[in-house]
Amino acid sequence: METRELRYFVAVAEELHFGRAARRLGIAQPPLSRAIRQLERRLGATLLERDSRAVSLTPAGAVLLREGRAALDAVAAADRRTRRAASAVDGGPGLVLAAKAGASGELLPKLLDAYAAEPDAVAVEVLLCGIGEQERLLRDGRADVALLHLPFDSTAGLDIEELVTEQQVAVLPTAHPLAARASLRLADVESLPDLPLPRWPLRNGTYPDGTGPEVREHAQLFQLIALGRAAVRHLPSTARDAASRACRTRNSDEVEAVYLSVIFMTDRYTAHKQTVLHAGNAG
Repeated sequence: METRELRYFVAVAEELHFGRAARRLGIAQPPLSRAIRQLERRLGATLLERDSRAVSLTPAGAVLLREGRAALDAVAAADRRTRRAASAVDGGPGLVLAAKAGASGELLPKLLDAYAAEPDAVAVEVLLCGIGEQERLLRDGRADVALLHLPFDSTAGLDIEELVTEQQVAVLPTAHPLAARASLRLADVESLPDLPLPRWPLRNGTYPDGTGPEVREHAQLFQLIALGRAAVRHLPSTARDAASRACRTRNSDEVEAVYLSVIFMTDRYTAHKQTVLHAGNAG
């Protein structure tokens, strides 16, 4: 199976439309259709059900979509990490750290400073990203290390080390009556018809159904809260640092703590792991 064939199939499987997939790939539709038929003959399996109105995945196609994404990520990761290793020899970044913008509070600068002081440290590039993006950045090689909060983010197949335990807080508009309370219950925030809960993107980039606004990052979220268009029932307590002056954070009772963790690709960058962890504990 060729990488080109996998790219073609994943595009069709994600779009469920040959015309859109062809445009996405920058090729004509007939050669794309021929490539998919050739792939099906080679595998001896029907991957897509086609009729005049729709394209859908077969069970075999669903398996290939999952495995094909992982394979394409691995190829992209090999390319990116090899180039990064070559660049590091000439003084370029040897390590890329991904973190949600505005979500790591004071820990991130302390971690970077402590890591830079380690004798085995290499140049670090910081990649600030949106909600739920760290996992994909790790798997496709755009990042080597990530900071994320458990249990919210997926960590299957990744090497996890917890750094900090945080309590969670609710975030409300300053003028809202509940903002005057010292602490809140989950039910207090969940039942506010004038302040719907925001909707975060799913792993596939789509949003769950609901009436709340679609958000991708904390700055966007806090602006909506300040405008009185949303509230959020629980965020890690480091959100206090990023919340605007027009928002109020309040302790959120009945909510379990979250764990700010440093995540590595399993069995990769072992040479840097202990250095990063030592810096994280020192920071």
